[in-house]
Amino acid sequence: MPTTTETTEPEATAALAAQLARRLRPGDVVLVSGELGAGKTTFVRGACRALGVAGAVTSPTFTIARRYDGHVPVSHLDLYRLGDLADEDPALLADELGPDRISFVEWPEVGAPAGLDPERVVAQVHLEHRGGDRRLVVVRERTRPPTAR
Repeated sequence: MPTTTETTEPEATAALAAQLARRLRPGDVVLVSGELGAGKTTFVRGACRALGVAGAVTSPTFTIARRYDGHVPVSHLDLYRLGDLADEDPALLADELGPDRISFVEWPEVGAPAGLDPERVVAQVHLEHRGGDRRLVVVRERTRPPTAR
């Protein structure tokens, strides 16, 4: 069952992401969708902070992917421009989706990167701009068995 939350400031959107990030494990993939300016990178930044990333977390729109060091390696992909890069080998993104890292994929509707196992997608997040700093955030998490300890 999805959870729907309306946030009224970027910090609240980031806090929702931090809650989700605390449940993530290496190898997990989170798909983040929404129109331009909906708050996708703000959401990913909040998750990264919860995962121990201290440096700047910026949109990888023009680089396609960024890597961050935290408690676990984090990849942040933005597929918005992939349609413009038809000559590029989509397998180039496979390293960003490795089992040793947590990956956030913005604009997944543009096309899933090669090597993305749908079983690794543990959450789908959709953000909707509601005017000013208000955002509607819908999070659909896949139920999975607890890890053995």
